[in-house]
Order: sequence, then structure tokens, then C-alpha cells
Amino acid sequence: MPIETRIRGAAGTVSQTAVELGAEVVAVPVRSGPAAPAAEVAATLPFTLDELLALHRAKGEPGEIVSVPVRVGGQVRELLLYGVGEASPADLRRAGAALARRGRGRAALVAGVPDGDLAAFVEGALLACYGFTIGAPSPKGPLGTLAVLTEAGPESDAPAIARGTARAQATAFARDLANTPSGEKDPSWLAGQAARAADGAGVTVRVRDEKELAEGGFGGLLAVGAGSARPPRLIELSYVPEGKPERHVVLVGKGITFDSGGLSLKPNDNMKTMKTDMAGGGAVIAVMGALRALGVRARVTGLVAAAENMPSGSSMRPGDVIAHFGGKTSEVLNTDAEGRLVLADALAYAHAELDPDVIVDVATLTGAAKVALGLKTGALFANDDALAAALTGAGRSAGEPLWRLPLVEDYRAAIDSDVADINNIGRGGYGGGSITAALFLREFVGGRPWAHLDVAGPGRSTFEDAEITRGATGFGTRLLLEWLTPA
Repeated sequence: MPIETRIRGAAGTVSQTAVELGAEVVAVPVRSGPAAPAAEVAATLPFTLDELLALHRAKGEPGEIVSVPVRVGGQVRELLLYGVGEASPADLRRAGAALARRGRGRAALVAGVPDGDLAAFVEGALLACYGFTIGAPSPKGPLGTLAVLTEAGPESDAPAIARGTARAQATAFARDLANTPSGEKDPSWLAGQAARAADGAGVTVRVRDEKELAEGGFGGLLAVGAGSARPPRLIELSYVPEGKPERHVVLVGKGITFDSGGLSLKPNDNMKTMKTDMAGGGAVIAVMGALRALGVRARVTGLVAAAENMPSGSSMRPGDVIAHFGGKTSEVLNTDAEGRLVLADALAYAHAELDPDVIVDVATLTGAAKVALGLKTGALFANDDALAAALTGAGRSAGEPLWRLPLVEDYRAAIDSDVADINNIGRGGYGGGSITAALFLREFVGGRPWAHLDVAGPGRSTFEDAEITRGATGFGTRLLLEWLTPA
């Protein structure tokens, strides 16, 4: 659902802006220490802000909030002293999220914001306001307007507000795609959403249906989708900037709109979150829709390999051999290792037909990545050190951390097949399920610079934390936009 909260720059003082907007809440930042600011809005209080912070034993930590009533313009309002830590991008992102959550149900909140990454503050605030509901909306809706005041002023702040808003809206769209129930969401629906994202964004869309996939030799997509009454799609989105592109980047997303495991059926509890198994594809679609707004100067192609993995009489079976795009074959040893089968087709197509300078795929691929890194950090595999460093840095800046795991060459033998070029799961005795999955994908990139983001852990959340909300997180959207956007 689109984020309803709006953020705008303001001039003057916090008090003046609060009166103009009729804001019920005003906020001033507190740095670590804590260091109480000189705040004109607190002039009517019968004590100092230092005394208030001492009373609450506040530390100025990002996300910390101390509240007190204050009279502004003849009206009692709520004054929030909110911690911003050292005002790093991560601190401001968390601080913005805390303020926006505290402002739920309010028409307007006016906040002074310290010097720093205003875009990160905006991003945190907006993403904390995200919600996805079907039916009656929450009785306590999101904050209506957040007015921000900085020393630079509203004109100077406008680009940062626009940048943070664009990234937040893209992430919210990725969350929407993944949160939508699979009863509504099938490969054809996802293709329609890609067209919606492309509309007016300088992006063209081509969708290959099952007939074109068969004619083109996309055996992985066809095999995974064979058990469903709702056939697969390969969604191709193309963005070409004005002027000469700096490079050609291909983004590949896993688009499994529901994963039952196929004939290798998952237990019921393991299926409950499988509407989000296309989160990687959702991130790619959302990124493509935001490129022009963020001034990306690279040519970018997005490929989403979309299928529904269901059990039926027409499902692929353990022991089947698939011929992927380009002719490489894989033996299916587990039909629940389906994501790599559809990604293989898209990666092989990207290498053979699109001639990219770099390929990055993003997928909720393995439970092993969750075991290795938990639920907040994505796994990164790459065959290029510079690419790995760039993506790791982008993730750090965007608040979507990655940790590089090795492509262990000794594990390559784990995916040797007796009857095909490779098999789709590692043989016993090797372990490293996320590594063998990445090694499988590497077989299809033709030696081009490539990175694989396994976001099975951070792709969904069961609790709120800073800008993260329950359900799909949109992980990967912000880090890819950070990586692609010019400094």
C-alpha cells in the first residue's frame, strides 16, 4: 500500500511551523551524551531540557524518545526529545523511524533535524509508516505530515527529501508485492505489477508467456511452473538513461509467487510465509521503477523469473533432467530447490543475449543463509572482488547489510550429476547449502562479473525494528538503488 505520510521542508522555527500546520507534536533532536539543544519551543517549560533528560536518564541514543507537554501558540502540544546518536545515516534512519511511529494517529509533527543525511532520516520515517492490511484499516492511522527544519532550509533540503522519499516508496512497493497473498498473486499478476511500475518511469516491459518460454528453451521456468494451473512468465524490464550509459547492469530476481515445495512438499508451517518467496523479484521490479527519479546513469535491465511451484500430476519430479536456456542441463534431486532452476534460465539468457557488464541476482534462496547469518544480514557471493566491495558498501550505507560468503571451489563437486551437467542440490557430506546454491548459479553467468544476494533471512520480519515493519521488508531495494545511484 502506498505510504500515506508526507514529508515536507519548512522554514522559521519549530513553534511557528507547529502553529501554521496545527501540529499536535513537536520534536527536537538530542545527540549522544546527551547534549540538550537550545530549543526555542521549550521556552515556556518550568525546567531546562538538561534537567528533563537527567530525570529520564536519557542518553541521546538513536530511537530514544522523552516526552513532555508544552504550550505553543496558546495550545498544549507534545514535545518529544528524540535521540539521534552521532547523527550518522544509520542513527538518523532509526531516529526518523522512532518519531514517525510515535506520531501515529496525529495529523502533523514538526521536527528539527540535525546536520547529516536528511535522506536517511526521511527514508526511516516513511518506511516506519508503512502498513499492509486487507479489509478494515488500522484505527490508528499513520502520521499525516512530518515537517522537517534544518539549518540549510527547505530549498536546500528538497533534493534530499525527494531522494529519501523515492527510495522509501520503492521499498514500500517491493513490500506490497511480497505481502500480497498468493491467491491473488500469480506470475501473470506479477507481470502486470511490473507494467504498473514501468508506467511513466522511462522503463519498457516485455513479458514472455509459456508459449514463448517453450519456443525459447527456458526449461527451468517451464519445469518449475509445470505443476501449477497458473503458468510461468519471464518479465524483462529495460531502462536506458539519457546520454551515453556508463555501463549495462542486469538485475535478476527470483519470482516464485508461491512455493509449496512441489512434490518435495514443505510442511504446513514452512508454507505460511511462501507468499514472500518472490521478494527478490519484487525488489528488482521496484528498483526498475525508481531509476529515472534517482537519476541513474547506467543502462539497467531487470529480469524476473516468475513461476508458482505446486504439486500436481504435471509437476516436475525428483530425477527429472531439465534443459535450461542455452542448453546446460540440471538433474532435479529436490523439487523444493526450485528458485535456482528459474534463476538459471534468466542468468543464462542475460549472459547470452544481453551482453551486460555486470549481473546481480537477488533471491530468497536458502534456509542455510539464515542459519549462517541470521535474519538481518543478507548473504553475498561474487566472482569479482570490486563488485563485492561495492555492494557491501552500498548495503552498509543503505541500512541493508551484506556479508560476503565464499564460493568454495572444493564444494563444486557436490553438485556433480551422474546424468546431467549439474544437479540442483548439494550431495551429502558437503553441507554449505547456500554455497552450493551459489555455485549452481555461477554455472550460468559465463564468467561475467556477477554477484548473488541470498536474502532469505532479511527478506521478511516477524517484528518491528526501526524502519522495518512486520512482513516483507523489501530488502535489497535500497542497497541496489544506493549502488546504482550516482554519488
